[in-house]
Amino acid sequence: MSERRGSRTKSGGDELSSKLLQRRAERYGPKEYDHLLDVRDIQLSFKGVKAVDGVSFTVDDGQLFAIIGPNGAGKTSLFNSINQVYHPQEGDILWKGESLMGLKPNVTAERGIARTFQNIALYPHMTVLENILTGRHVRMRSGWIAGALWVGKAKSEEIENREIVESIIDFLEIEQWRKYPVGLLPYGIQKRVELGRALAMDPELLMLDEPVAGMNLEETEDMARFILDVQDELHIAIILVEHDMGLVMDIADRVLVVDFGQQIAIGEPSEVQANPNVVKAYLGEELESA
Repeated sequence: MSERRGSRTKSGGDELSSKLLQRRAERYGPKEYDHLLDVRDIQLSFKGVKAVDGVSFTVDDGQLFAIIGPNGAGKTSLFNSINQVYHPQEGDILWKGESLMGLKPNVTAERGIARTFQNIALYPHMTVLENILTGRHVRMRSGWIAGALWVGKAKSEEIENREIVESIIDFLEIEQWRKYPVGLLPYGIQKRVELGRALAMDPELLMLDEPVAGMNLEETEDMARFILDVQDELHIAIILVEHDMGLVMDIADRVLVVDFGQQIAIGEPSEVQANPNVVKAYLGEELESA
């Protein structure tokens, strides 16, 4: 694999990392599983049309795992299956050794799985700080009445959550926009804010659905830098769906290739690039039988 794009070092990353790691240790306790995520032969169909057909893979702690394939290959369907927006009809998805099948998306979020979306899904009239703060809702325990009155534990909880959000803003280098409505910000900054909101959920697995789609070269390089920092400094595992092959081959630890919902290759980037079925899938040629 080619040399990965360099990440930067800054105090904001150290501060955020210490806060998030401490809270993860308190919430999740010691590690007692073989793989962080274990997807086992899942089958997902819509009215007889197979969107995912027998895909299996694992993701380990701190790993950057990429899923690639032509348009309509089933990449987003895999994402929606993992966080249980879709419920596969067959197979299993294990999170730390326990099945996620049948759970609601908010429950998977509470267990430590966060995601971003292909299209920006922010609140345009709210500020950067307020948008990122919405990601903390899965970690808030006080009732809405106490929150409205801002008393007792609700007050201390909000102060603590705002400190974490400020650390995320520093980590993503968006301090100058923190009080701006996100609808007024450049596209690349909005994508960074969406990443910040996902980080605010304090995940152990971050799923990024086309994080650099529509970006220019400079914005793509910046986002690649932040993705690597999330992995290296915050120790968060990442599943990345992306069409930018240069980005994927530069930063991914392992790559899964899907086509028409089927798994056609998996391995390190150099292995996947050399696989003839991968080349044929992107050229639209018939694949060789396994």
